[in-house]
Amino acid sequence: MQLMSGNEAIARGAWEAGATIGVAYPGTPSTETMESFATYEGVYAEWCTNEKVAVEVGVGASAAGARVLSTMKHVGVNVAADPLFTAAYTGVNGGYVILAADDPGMYSSQNEQDSHFYARAAHVPILDPADASEALAFTKKAYELSERFDVPFMIRSTVRVSHTKTPVETGEKVDYELKSYEKNPAKWVMMPAFAKPRRKVQLERIAQLEEWVEQCEFNEVVKRGSEIGVVCCGAVYQHVIEALPEASVLKLGVTWPLPKEKVTSFANSVDALYVIEEGSDYLTSEVCALGVEVADFPCDLPRDGELSPGLIKRAFGFEAPEHIESPGDVPGRPPALCAGCPHRLVFKELSRIKAIVTGDIGCYTLGTLPPLSAMDTCVDMGASVSMSHGFELALAGREHQPVVAVIGDSTFGHSGLSSLITTVYNKGAGTVCILDNRTTAMTGRQGNPFNGVTLQNRESRELDLVGVLEALGIENVSVVDPHDMKAVRGALKVATKDQADELSVLVFKAPCVLLHRQRKPHYFVNGDCRSCGVCATLGCPAISKDAETGIACIDAAMCIGCGQCAQYCAFSAIEQVPASSEKGGVR
Repeated sequence: MQLMSGNEAIARGAWEAGATIGVAYPGTPSTETMESFATYEGVYAEWCTNEKVAVEVGVGASAAGARVLSTMKHVGVNVAADPLFTAAYTGVNGGYVILAADDPGMYSSQNEQDSHFYARAAHVPILDPADASEALAFTKKAYELSERFDVPFMIRSTVRVSHTKTPVETGEKVDYELKSYEKNPAKWVMMPAFAKPRRKVQLERIAQLEEWVEQCEFNEVVKRGSEIGVVCCGAVYQHVIEALPEASVLKLGVTWPLPKEKVTSFANSVDALYVIEEGSDYLTSEVCALGVEVADFPCDLPRDGELSPGLIKRAFGFEAPEHIESPGDVPGRPPALCAGCPHRLVFKELSRIKAIVTGDIGCYTLGTLPPLSAMDTCVDMGASVSMSHGFELALAGREHQPVVAVIGDSTFGHSGLSSLITTVYNKGAGTVCILDNRTTAMTGRQGNPFNGVTLQNRESRELDLVGVLEALGIENVSVVDPHDMKAVRGALKVATKDQADELSVLVFKAPCVLLHRQRKPHYFVNGDCRSCGVCATLGCPAISKDAETGIACIDAAMCIGCGQCAQYCAFSAIEQVPASSEKGGVR
């Protein structure tokens, strides 16, 4: 018995099932799954440029006879939808499992999304473990089922399952022999002549799955009272049994297709049937579509965010502890770029020139928040470059602020490159800033094509970012030190004014401060501070000011000695402590 998170358990289940290939793009709350899988003996694991590629690599490896695991967060399923829908036609050779980790409450995502809808639309079975123990068991069994029904299987987790640790009984790795590949265009080449008969195969498979799901052990009835019956799945089950200890529960481990007979029989065994789910009406709609009457809650159940036992109790009119507000004197801790972050000065200067900044997904999205307040839009991976092109098209011929796209190196590899190709192809103008901090920082400092670091630290090839840009035909490409204020300011001036009618790409290259965690002698504020507050507008967490005097102060424990603040002080009031001196501190 081991204590495992859901992510770790899914990785273990895949390994125990004989999966030897893992492919993914990192995205919270799924990231640790592939990182954990990569540690097992006899497996190959890699970060792909994006989720679409990860699924395509997975389909290829499955076709060749291997058992494969692909992992991604919910918005990654959007990117992977193209091959996913067709893989439901081709089917598999070796078992193929895809993890979709949803994020109710949007703790680290730009939207709430229910991956059940993709499973239903693609006609791919989906399993919903309620804890880490089930995550291992469901994943392990999914490989056998994938091969039995000739279709990829999806595992859906949420933040609570992905990151909560529970006891898990581990097993041994099965003796799985790689299947042989046999040429079969009618199965693998989805041109219309072959896709049409595969659609009929899919319909036959759906009928088989509907028969199988009625007997599947993953769908469990917990019989208690007959007054209230609840249908639920995943982590919501844990909240339901705590909130409603007297209610009977149908815990669905398979949520597409639903077991019609089992749901109907359960509904007939209780006075009123309720469906409880997070941030979606998928399960409610599916149960209603079976012809089952679903009761309305006496009080409103939230339609957004994560559920809790208290919220469920109140939905039934039962008393529940009130949410306790934090004491008023506790200071807020808004998210901020790290002290010494190489992105900070770029946003400071973009804010200074009042640019329209189309942003992207990554830690640099924090450039939106005060005091930097430099980002105007953020939609999805790669959208910064595409949206800046759209802004330029709409504003053409009119006086307007500079339009600047900001994107990270990993996100540029994910989908920014194709967006930039569109701009180049159509002779677009504007400025693109690639914030190359040498890693995929937001999700835990994973590798990407432009730093050449692989998941299992294999020998690889680091792509030449500048070379790629020049190969696209972009004439105005510059590499800039993002810690040098004058260099950042000058590069942006040239790009947004002198070359305003052209396309310019600025590569701001400096490693994330968390990569090496090197600390230089800290800075301190001397007696020349005039309380102007300019240093505070950098938003560095190490800088604050006295509430009464306005005098700036620097926390020596947080300062890493980057010197960004000193470059903005017009009065030379910020100095660095000599390496051999004990002078300074928090002042």
